Amino acid sequence: MSPRPCTTPSAELPELITRVPGPQSKRLARLLKRHEAPTVTFVSERAPVILERASGVNVWDADGNRFVDLASSFGVASLGHMNPAITRALRRQAWRLPHAMGDVHPGVLKGRLCRRLSKLTFERWSGGRTKGQVLLGNSGFEAVEAALKTARLFTRRRGVIAFEGSYHGLGYGALETTARPEFRTPFANQLGRFAAFAPYPRRRFPARDKVEETRQLQKMEKRLEELAARGGFGAVLVEPVQGRGGEVMPPPGFLPKLRAFCDRHRMLLIADEIYTGLWRTGRWFAVDHSGVIPDLICLGKALTGCLPLSACVGRRDVMVAWPESTGEAIHTSTFLGNPLACAAALASLEEFEKIGPSLRVEENGEELLVGLRDALRRANGVRDVRGLGYIFGIEMAPDAPLSPTATCARLLAKGLIALTSGPKNEVLALVPPLTAPRLLLNACFAQVAAVLRQ
Repeated sequence: MSPRPCTTPSAELPELITRVPGPQSKRLARLLKRHEAPTVTFVSERAPVILERASGVNVWDADGNRFVDLASSFGVASLGHMNPAITRALRRQAWRLPHAMGDVHPGVLKGRLCRRLSKLTFERWSGGRTKGQVLLGNSGFEAVEAALKTARLFTRRRGVIAFEGSYHGLGYGALETTARPEFRTPFANQLGRFAAFAPYPRRRFPARDKVEETRQLQKMEKRLEELAARGGFGAVLVEPVQGRGGEVMPPPGFLPKLRAFCDRHRMLLIADEIYTGLWRTGRWFAVDHSGVIPDLICLGKALTGCLPLSACVGRRDVMVAWPESTGEAIHTSTFLGNPLACAAALASLEEFEKIGPSLRVEENGEELLVGLRDALRRANGVRDVRGLGYIFGIEMAPDAPLSPTATCARLLAKGLIALTSGPKNEVLALVPPLTAPRLLLNACFAQVAAVLRQ
């Protein structure tokens, strides 16, 4: 089944009034290049476009060009840009209290959000028998670092097992567990050297080779047991689906085997769901597909849909490893529990509660994946087409006539925003808003397939 033609209202389709990037984007990009550190924004003749406003699945650049955001702005805009419920909550809060004193005199919404996150995670998983407690942060990597600190306090062991291809952020703690040399190498002699890496098993699509999946799982288990025999490891940190690592989906037995391993060796299982959490895979969390309950879960991105906020949620019996505050918090920040961000998060979670199941992310994602595979079956250089929910990855061979990076540039010129992923940027990643109209996605995916078949 190939992606079908689109009959969606023209107001949601790309509309380009200049070449991309246009003159205003180029001017503003030159300004940025002069004044921003050179390591951040890549500026070329084909990118970036400088964004000015957004709504739903669309973003507009400074030249007035309308794009379809097939990246959900790094997975943040899962409920669409400028979601009305979130925007209303922000407006109300902005008139009342835009900033508070997070660990000294917090705003009223901080406690409400922590309670909501407990109910959504450990209380839901346990039928109300187990409570969760929360460490709030600003960026996703801060949630990871809060989890790493928690594991150290609880187990009194410094070592953490992570996975090849992993990406957990670029703060020094998170960077130590990120297996990407391009990020690690410049700072290697400052890292804590407490992490070791195991292979991340993957399943290939569309044909699932059970023998190969079993072999990869066994290879992973052997490595895990070798590391456990060394001693000193207190936690396993894992992405249920690797995002920046290449939209990599593991075999079904992966998380249950990790849970059993952690239980055997009295380690904590930390699920990094910053990318996969909040219905991105068609469930509240990716761990829900396997029924595995982690000891700590890290959230971010779609948690607010627009503002910096992250959370490390842990079982209460684990979180009591932190000493009770006597007036000086040992893990905090100036903007901890910012009222605007908390308001956005509470509104976002309420929206997910109301419409999450009705979005049919799992079912629609499977149908879109089948269409993509069919459309790309004979495309030269396409090595694999995989997906789960609204995470799609098109892996290209090294000698493909069009690389994922070049594909993104061509798509941008047509008004479609996509990103690359994988250790060598070998994967074209499509991560659209969960609220995007299905007919619009059919049309956009057909455009993607047409570019790759050229």
